[in-house]
Amino acid sequence: MARFTLPRDLYHGEGALEALKGLEGKRAFVVVGGGSMKRFGFLDKTVSYLEEAGMEVRLFEGVEPDPSVETVLKGASAMVQFQPDWIVSIGGGSPIDAAKAMWAFYEHPDTTFEDLCVPFNFPKLRTKAKFCAIPSTSGTATEVTAFSVITDYNKGVKYPLADFEITPDVAIVDPALAETMPQKLTAHTGMDAMTHAIEAYVSTMHCDYTDPLALHAIKMVSEYLVPSYNGDKEARAKMHNAQCLAGMAFSNALLGIVHSMAHKTGAAYSGGHIVHGCANAMYLPKVIKYNAAEPAAAARYAEIACFLRLPGVTNDELVDALIARIKDMNAKLNIPTCIKDYEGGIINEAEFMEKLPQVAELAVGDACTGSNPRAVTPDQMAKLLKCCFYDEEVDF
Repeated sequence: MARFTLPRDLYHGEGALEALKGLEGKRAFVVVGGGSMKRFGFLDKTVSYLEEAGMEVRLFEGVEPDPSVETVLKGASAMVQFQPDWIVSIGGGSPIDAAKAMWAFYEHPDTTFEDLCVPFNFPKLRTKAKFCAIPSTSGTATEVTAFSVITDYNKGVKYPLADFEITPDVAIVDPALAETMPQKLTAHTGMDAMTHAIEAYVSTMHCDYTDPLALHAIKMVSEYLVPSYNGDKEARAKMHNAQCLAGMAFSNALLGIVHSMAHKTGAAYSGGHIVHGCANAMYLPKVIKYNAAEPAAAARYAEIACFLRLPGVTNDELVDALIARIKDMNAKLNIPTCIKDYEGGIINEAEFMEKLPQVAELAVGDACTGSNPRAVTPDQMAKLLKCCFYDEEVDF
């Protein structure tokens, strides 16, 4: 038996934010990030619509990129004081992910972060509040997923939390919010969406319900991401839908080792963070090559290439064509080919090599590794990460 879970309601298209007027409750706790939603007027609209629905509203502002355990606990404490029956989060993946984790601690104050790190081990939610997610970026799709990524800065590790309990009740996918994204963010979140869809399609957990969503998302991202990056407003709206479809697919089919690697390299180095979407974009071509050594995975990648009408007859030719398409998109999006070139070389080579065995082992143990189509050992993961650092060919 398998499970397929999505939000109860998904409002999309121009003006979808007004759906907040229809929420029924007494108190809404609004979680938001660093200020862009306030600057562009969307936070004021959110508060106004919730008040129009008859609710008292409390704001929790300033959730940082890559939200921390400390921020989650601080927000949960504020929720306990306010006692909301709706948790509403607006912005990028960071405030929405943080709010999901806050939700668990609000409803179950005695739970521990270690408990939540065990995949699909969340306690029962919705005893106190329901959850509404409103994304402003076109990539994470956290508004429709069973996942949240929280960073323990003391350990330098990102933890993906996974449980269908944190799939939002309501998702509002309004393209007006995505129009505010800067160009680099458009590139990184867009390739995050592409990675979600491709990993969902080749996942060992894929099924008839997830495959169509993944394939259509891949096609849309392939067609619309570069124009969206170059300022096409219609393409930007299409990308907002595409990333949501990719999220529906991967939330139910799960992911693979591109995400395992991105999670465990993102906060591991003293030179700075590797932005999640950019990490996925750099690692994806290498992982496809690695996974394609497994015949069943190669056949799935070939199906993607055929769906995109890429050149090739044999599976090997089609896999290479898919890799070439991704590399071409990365080049057009000004995404580096390897970690060594990331942000002008902020990741120190000596530190990378020193931490390689530990990072590789952590990546193998990541929650996303179990559904990857080819098994991976710590030694193989270390080789793969090294290929991603130097842009070396994967031949093992």
